[in-house]
Amino acid sequence: MGTSITALAVSHGVPVLLIDTDPQKRAGARARVTRELRTAQLLGAQPDVAHGELTISGVVADCRGAEVVIEAITEDAALKAKVLAEADAVVGAGAALVTNTSSIPVEELAAQLPRPQNLVGVHFMNPSYLIRTVEVIRGPRTGDPAMDTVARLLEALGRRPVFVGDGPGFVTSRVLHRMINDAARVVEEGRATAEDVDTLMQDCLGHRTGPLRTADLIGLDNLVDSLWVLHQRTGDEGCRPCELLLRKVRDGEHGRKSGRGFYSYPGAI
Repeated sequence: MGTSITALAVSHGVPVLLIDTDPQKRAGARARVTRELRTAQLLGAQPDVAHGELTISGVVADCRGAEVVIEAITEDAALKAKVLAEADAVVGAGAALVTNTSSIPVEELAAQLPRPQNLVGVHFMNPSYLIRTVEVIRGPRTGDPAMDTVARLLEALGRRPVFVGDGPGFVTSRVLHRMINDAARVVEEGRATAEDVDTLMQDCLGHRTGPLRTADLIGLDNLVDSLWVLHQRTGDEGCRPCELLLRKVRDGEHGRKSGRGFYSYPGAI
């Protein structure tokens, strides 16, 4: 998601400092962003403006002076809070902090920050350059200045915000991730193939890509992490990841990014 959000911002002329602490991922980051920009252009999803400058770093301290910091790391509440606190200490009181969490309540993260009023949830969907609507979550302590800053950024990125209340999974993940889990369970039980499930959901119910193709796009590892968050915070057994999802994650079948999930993606890696 960090790569996808970066490509979206750069394509709209917004300068971006991309920070990744993993040297291997950092080394390939520019190529991944370039690939996303090329795809966006081929799909007619790029505005006719000069690209924003892209700088890549491995040090959080380099974000000093940023107006907005977007956290887009793994769905681990403790790790997210740690990274957000590190960024907060660098950028100062006037910057907005954005978490791209798909399921962790904004207040849960804000409660661990010295300036909880600066944290806003913005759930960008993947691929960010194609999906123009974003879910925006205002936590109980989110302040107006942070909301205004985020609104200006989303306008610059050509995104349409839909404002929702805080809570586990917000709206999209609370609805979608359980549905994906149920779809995977149907396949696990041998009642239909992944293709059958997606075809029925597309052609009968109007789901644009089908839940299992969507799961591959999200990343099955990310999906399982999010389902565990939902299960732990709601107690809903329907959110406990089914064994088929867990097995695919154990086997490294994470979806598009790994080349295989419910479907195969030759040359994707």
